Amino acid sequence: MRLLIALIFPWLTFFTIGRPIAGIICLILQITLIGWLPATIWAVYALSQFKTDQKIAEATRRY
Repeated sequence: MRLLIALIFPWLTFFTIGRPIAGIICLILQITLIGWLPATIWAVYALSQFKTDQKIAEATRRY
């Protein structure tokens, strides 16, 4: 679901993963038509990093 949000509303992705300042910067970038593509790429990248961080945190809690 977050991946779909990252493609349509990149700025909203940052708010869902707890990075509101990055979300505001992404929104400013997304307002320009040229900035939409970099904003989307940035959001997808940040989402993948968030998922990786969650997996690492889960793995370290188990042991």
